Amino acid sequence: MSMSSEGGPRRGLLARRLVQLYTGLTLYGVSMGLMVRADLGLEPWSVLNQGISRHTGLSIGTVTIVSGALILLLWIPLRQRPGLGTISNVVILGLVMDATMAWVPAPSSLGTRIPLLAFAVLLNGTATGLYISARFGAGPRDGLMTGLHQRTGRPVRLVRTCIEVTVLVAGFLLGGSIGAGTVLYAVAIGPLAQHFLRLFAIKGLPEQPSRVVARASASPERAILPE
Repeated sequence: MSMSSEGGPRRGLLARRLVQLYTGLTLYGVSMGLMVRADLGLEPWSVLNQGISRHTGLSIGTVTIVSGALILLLWIPLRQRPGLGTISNVVILGLVMDATMAWVPAPSSLGTRIPLLAFAVLLNGTATGLYISARFGAGPRDGLMTGLHQRTGRPVRLVRTCIEVTVLVAGFLLGGSIGAGTVLYAVAIGPLAQHFLRLFAIKGLPEQPSRVVARASASPERAILPE
């Protein structure tokens, strides 16, 4: 087969991956904003970002961007390499989160907030499948956990749990929102991620060098980790 005949399928594959990446990141940012609007509890990293936001006066989206960038600095001693998805994650999530909160008013009725929360979690799972299946690199928090796992030799689940419990407690002490949404997210995101990762898997990509598993996690960029 000639180089020109191979170029078309390759460009098509790249185009699909880029569409999945940026659609997934956009939907993830929307889901984060909707969870804040539901006001029934956030996932751990958003609890922390919300707490920081309340003390600094910065929007939660801005704090999400800044915290993502700071986490990337920790990748340097951990020898992690960012990809296009990593950098895009840092920028897009916070911008879309703030935009969503600007467009969607906060509902006052519990009858509205509960379905909004459920929709946000489902949307988050969908975004997880789209964004991660594109395979453009781990999110900043994913890389932090896998890097610590590789450097310390501790199990991934132990590293993840220690980080997220620390983040959750710190966020709560700063005034971040913990509630039923926090529990629902932790329980539901693993199965949702697993389903949508299979649904949006792209044929034609080489196999990953290590096995990956879906897990219940604080955010979609950390929904799969190498064992």
